[in-house]
Amino acid sequence: MIARLRTLTAQWTTVAPVVAVVLLALTWGRELPVVVVVVMTAVLAGAVLAAVHHAEVVAHRVGEPFGSLVLAVAVTVIEVALIVTLMLDGGDKSATLARDTVFAAVMITLNGVVGLCLLVGSLRHGTAVFNPEGTGAALATVATLATLSLVLPTFTTSKPGPEFSGVQLTFAALSSLILYGLFVTTQTVRHRDYFLPITRQGEVITTEEHAKVPSARAAWSSIGLLGLALIGVVGLAKGVSPTIESGVAAAGLHQAVVGVIIALLVLLPETIAALRSARRDRVQTSLNLALGSAMASIGLTIPAVALASVWLSGPLVLGLGATHMLLLALTVVVSSLTVVPGRATPLQGGVHLVIFAAYLELAINP
Repeated sequence: MIARLRTLTAQWTTVAPVVAVVLLALTWGRELPVVVVVVMTAVLAGAVLAAVHHAEVVAHRVGEPFGSLVLAVAVTVIEVALIVTLMLDGGDKSATLARDTVFAAVMITLNGVVGLCLLVGSLRHGTAVFNPEGTGAALATVATLATLSLVLPTFTTSKPGPEFSGVQLTFAALSSLILYGLFVTTQTVRHRDYFLPITRQGEVITTEEHAKVPSARAAWSSIGLLGLALIGVVGLAKGVSPTIESGVAAAGLHQAVVGVIIALLVLLPETIAALRSARRDRVQTSLNLALGSAMASIGLTIPAVALASVWLSGPLVLGLGATHMLLLALTVVVSSLTVVPGRATPLQGGVHLVIFAAYLELAINP
């Protein structure tokens, strides 16, 4: 029975990414009726679940902390491509798209995903345990990247408005790449043990014994299917976004809600994977996914839009407003207090989720 279930799982997780890409090719750039949008949404959900499955196969094959980088970087690369494409098509109304998308990713991961994982891990196992050295290093990198890229433009004077000048944007892009590269090197080479799951006695877990390690062939197959699934997720999310925009406008909600919904869809694979790790008492892996996603979102998006700005005619607004800067500062302070002890109770998870709820509420009612 178990073998048959595994076979069925392998079949649908292979078919779902292919169907998603085929449907994406058939519907790209076309006006879609409501029935087709419903079908696309169902296929999108299947592609998300398939992406989680294949990411976990690859992660199990390569081990931590390399495994947690796979999904974060893969999603972010496609997310960056989507942002640049929308900026090329959107004109002046897309001036704040990169800023809004990156900030949404930061708030979703640092508060929504982290809060859920801490809550699930602590409720299921008493307390959620993790390595404060690695998690603190990741948080410091995210905070620095967010400040340099999203806060400083509000206060610079070389160019009117919350924008960087050409030299400033180049500095921000290079700094983002350098910091992201340094972090990846630290996480995977020099201090790999800082980012591995730990036991409740503080011992590093270097191997997982709960399942057989997939073969190299299975891992390469999952890498290819993961790429297809993520392309399908982001492409179909873009395809259903006009319907979402119409629904948001009909409901009288602020336009920023559209960006939040799309960001939630794109980050759903990482969220599910992080929650599964938290349920298995591997909260460090969950935090690697969440903080790694936020870091990759900034570290890859800012250089990409800086390069794209060479041929983009409209403005590129990166600076946050006062409300969002306050939320970012609160997130960094609370996250620091959460990381320092190396363990968390449901209270810490609840605090992060309340901050995330405040962000969503202000997106709806700014």
